[in-house]
Amino acid sequence: MLHGAIYLGMKTENRLYTKLTILAKNFVIFFVISFALSTFYSLLYIPHLSDEIRSNPALFILPLIMTLAIANIPRCLKKRNFRVAFLSSSITIAALLVLVAVEVFPYLVYSPQFPANSITVQNAAASHKTMGILLTIALIGTPLVLLYTVFVFWTFKGKVKLDEMSL
Repeated sequence: MLHGAIYLGMKTENRLYTKLTILAKNFVIFFVISFALSTFYSLLYIPHLSDEIRSNPALFILPLIMTLAIANIPRCLKKRNFRVAFLSSSITIAALLVLVAVEVFPYLVYSPQFPANSITVQNAAASHKTMGILLTIALIGTPLVLLYTVFVFWTFKGKVKLDEMSL
């Protein structure tokens, strides 16, 4: 919700912009509280998730980047700099995904009662032929998705202008 409100703050003006500014500030408060609670819960009740970061101090850069990006969002919203706030929100999302991947690797689904029954990257892998077919599809599909994304962003660039025909 926060990421979307920041994006819409970049794309709107006038009365809708004012409403979205208020919403984004409220969402920041909700996000920071939720993030802090879920982080403390994870550290207290699922301590094995932080083992990889504790054993490799270089990985501590991930939570640091995420924390700095989260701290930058309210600062940018206060300055009404929605582009940098959107970039910080994007960095937060990316860092969180990387952090989760580092914490759970090599498990995809972990079974605490029976670790031998856990689904890992190795026992969930597809055959080489399947992976080759998927690679071919990805090599064809990825440029098409990128072209479409560029086209959509180019078509809808700039702020949304509301006039008497908008409503």
